Amino acid sequence: MDELELLKKQWQTREQEFPKLSYQDIYKMLLKKSSSIVKWIFLISIGEIVLWTVLAFLVPESSREINNGIGLKITFMIINIFHYAVFVVFILLFYKNYRTIRVTDSIKELMGNILKTRRTVKYFVIYNVGVSVLLFIGVNMFYYTKKDQLYELMTSTYEGYSAIPPESFTSVFFLSQLIGGVIIIGLLLLFYRLIYGILLRRLKRNYNELEKMEI
Repeated sequence: MDELELLKKQWQTREQEFPKLSYQDIYKMLLKKSSSIVKWIFLISIGEIVLWTVLAFLVPESSREINNGIGLKITFMIINIFHYAVFVVFILLFYKNYRTIRVTDSIKELMGNILKTRRTVKYFVIYNVGVSVLLFIGVNMFYYTKKDQLYELMTSTYEGYSAIPPESFTSVFFLSQLIGGVIIIGLLLLFYRLIYGILLRRLKRNYNELEKMEI
């Protein structure tokens, strides 16, 4: 009996050492974690627009001259204005989601806000990847309609292209465009999968925990 009593005392001591978390404590932890994740989504989206702006300034002047010479200056300007406007809208939505999720005071509302944030991020990724693919296809279709003018501009700007005969230019140029485009789109998808994908999976885990609490 003495041995049994000793075991009971040890077990009670261990229970006291590890405080039990209440229903409200768990909710507050999940709220804090979810709020932090949404905050990171907002900050990363700002960092992303800054990154694309910096990369735009790093585009070689020769490439700008070719696009201007072929008649794409105004088109690119309109596309950039539209793209930045949509990007800013998404950033504001991320900020709104962050502000909303911080003051959530019920499990049901928090679950709804998590789902809303996940949808917003998914639309953001679909928009960016979709626009990149459509822009790549559209620009290269335009290039094809102006291939003779493009050949003259490319050969006068880049020495390497001057060695390519006119009849081979189309296949060489558009093959290189295709390879470069696939690589860029692939890197973009990888970036979104790694960065936003990780954050969305964490939000999903929080949602699942809240769902268990709701049952």
